[in-house]
Amino acid sequence: MQLFVNDLTVIDFSYLCPQRGMVGESWIVDIILDGRLNEQSMVLDFGRVKKQIKRIIDGAVDHKLAVPTEHAYTGVVHNDLHDTLWVDFMRPNGGSIHLYCPADAFAFIDAEAVTMSSITEYLRAVIKRELPENVDAIQLQLRAEEIPGAFYHYTHGLKKHDGNCQRIAHGHRSRLYVAINGQRDQALEQQWADTWRDIYLGSQDDVVPLSQLQRSQQAQQLSEESHIGYSYRADQGLFELIMPRSENYLIPTDSTVECIAAYLAQQIKREHPHEQVQVTGFEGVGKGAIGYA
Repeated sequence: MQLFVNDLTVIDFSYLCPQRGMVGESWIVDIILDGRLNEQSMVLDFGRVKKQIKRIIDGAVDHKLAVPTEHAYTGVVHNDLHDTLWVDFMRPNGGSIHLYCPADAFAFIDAEAVTMSSITEYLRAVIKRELPENVDAIQLQLRAEEIPGAFYHYTHGLKKHDGNCQRIAHGHRSRLYVAINGQRDQALEQQWADTWRDIYLGSQDDVVPLSQLQRSQQAQQLSEESHIGYSYRADQGLFELIMPRSENYLIPTDSTVECIAAYLAQQIKREHPHEQVQVTGFEGVGKGAIGYA
C-alpha cells in the first residue's frame, strides 16, 4: 500500500557550487510512503506526515547552507569551544567562499555536488530513522516551481529574525513581477533577474573589514578588493561570511522580502520618474511582498 502527499513542504536553502558560487533554491517536496496498514488501517496518519515528516525535512535542510563534503574544494574545521564551524569553499579564479557559523546553519551532503538527487538521498536517510516499523520505504520527489517568466536565485541572512532566517547563508528561487502604470514590464523583470542571478543580497550595516573576522587559515590572504566580509550576532550565535565582491549586491536596508520589493520599486522609479511603479517580489514559492513607488 502507498500513501502520498503532494506539496508537503518547500525547502528554502542555499548550496555551494564550483561554477555558480552560492546558489539560493526553493524546492517543493512530494512524498510517497510504502508500507503495511497499522492498527488504524493506515500506512501513516496524514497528520503525522504533514507535521512530523515536514518537521524532519525542514530541520534537515530548510534555511541552511548545503555543503558538498566530498568535493575537492570543500574544507570544514570545527571550533569545539563554541560549536561553530569554519567552512571554506576554495573555488578557482579567486572565487572562494568562507563562513564561520554555528553548526546548525549547515547541511553536510556526502556527495561531490549538491543536486536534487543528492539532497533526496540525504533526506531519505534522515526521515527513515524516524518512521514506524510498518513503513517499508519512502519515495521523495523534489521539484522546482514552474515559472514562465523571470526569476532569480538569491542568498541572504536576516539578523533580526527570531527563527532560522537569521542564518547568514540561506536562500530562495523567486519569481519577480514589475508593473509600470499597472502593466507588467517583462523586460524590466528580466533585467533585474539577470542582475541578481546567483547573488548574495547583503545589508550595508553588516559589512565589516576582513581583518575583523574570525578567518580560517585559507581566508587569511584575501583582500578587500576581491572579497567582502559580513558579520553579525543573532540569537543562534555569531554568523560571518566572506563572499567574492562580483557575486554580491549591497542594499542599504535589511534584506527581508518587504525591503527587497521596496528597494526595487525605488530603483526602477529613478528610471521612470513620471510613472507609477509596482514590484511584486517573491520569497521562494507562493509568498512575498509588494512595493510601490
